[in-house]
Amino acid sequence: QGRAFKNGWIAKEGDKLVAKVAAGSQVQDATAEQLKEIEKTGTLANKKDLAELKKRKLITQSKVFTYSVSKGAEFALEIKQLETDITSDMVVSGSWSKAEFKPYNFDSQGVMPSAGALHPLNKVREEFRQIFFSMGFSEMPSNQYVESGFWNFDTLFVPQQHPARDLQDTFYLKDPATAKEPQDKEYWENVKTVHQDGAYGSIGYRYPWKGEESLRTVLRTHTTAISSQMLKKLAADPKPTRLFSIDRVFRNEAVDATHLAEFHQVEGVFADYNLTLGDLIGFMQQFFDKMGVHDLRFKPTYNPYTEPSLEIYAWHNGLGKWVEIGNSGMFRPEMLEAMGLPKDMRVLGWGLSLERPTMIKYAVSNIRELLGHKVDLDFIENNPAARLDEAIF
Repeated sequence: QGRAFKNGWIAKEGDKLVAKVAAGSQVQDATAEQLKEIEKTGTLANKKDLAELKKRKLITQSKVFTYSVSKGAEFALEIKQLETDITSDMVVSGSWSKAEFKPYNFDSQGVMPSAGALHPLNKVREEFRQIFFSMGFSEMPSNQYVESGFWNFDTLFVPQQHPARDLQDTFYLKDPATAKEPQDKEYWENVKTVHQDGAYGSIGYRYPWKGEESLRTVLRTHTTAISSQMLKKLAADPKPTRLFSIDRVFRNEAVDATHLAEFHQVEGVFADYNLTLGDLIGFMQQFFDKMGVHDLRFKPTYNPYTEPSLEIYAWHNGLGKWVEIGNSGMFRPEMLEAMGLPKDMRVLGWGLSLERPTMIKYAVSNIRELLGHKVDLDFIENNPAARLDEAIF
């Protein structure tokens, strides 16, 4: 009706509608013509009229796909099975000459070969080794896991009543239960004296030192037992020395997400004349700077065999707080002079665990996923190489 008014076919006179077209005359219905054209061609040349028809909901738009199928050069009624490899049977029978082979795709990725992979701890360990080597350090032999209490505790001026020597903290061996006395009897007596009576400017611990306690065999609780033996050898020819070790140690403690009964210790020892606490702090900053750790703090602490002693903290951007990353100090005269080292020779020492930076580097939250029977082999095979020159914190 609205379209009839617009085209002038009808009009309203009062309350009535009257025709404006004479009877028998032809009326041109443009809409019908447009619909017929669309039905025939599928489209309309006049986009304005096409939009108007869509608006009036007289047409809807849809996509129509047509396909043309014809026989190609490789048309066959049966699908041929293409061979991928020449087998020994094909060679013997001669069928390989008539077989059709699948074409090679030189752009596709091959199957990864089954091969061994370095453990993340070994990757980070090697990075630490290269840092030490770049700073002029030599690696100590550290493949002896069983030590006597003498080398593990007494030579380090750790008293025989120290909590670290209790059964709940140390693994003691049943067989062999004891070790032999050191060949250097003078050194044995020096260690006994400095504990029991005091010496080298120290009053000692003033307790009855027992040789049988010193000879009990233990799984070493720290690699400092190796450092002590190397420093004793250094006393025969005192000279500036830089030594390091990275190896396994054992503690009789509860196992949880961040602690195991065995772990790896990174340890460095720097011996030279007239070293000071400032040298220790400066050296620590240089060492950790090579790890990508630049923001350090130091906090006084207590160690039986170092004085002064410092805990090392680094700022952790992810956690937004300071995190303890190591321990350090200057070895005590009670330890060094008993070995026969000169009074003016100072020894700096520091240590940290290998597992903590590895866990941070590889985003491992549970140490049992890094070391032990719960380690996922896919985790071992698919992790990238470690680079400690980039900040791990």
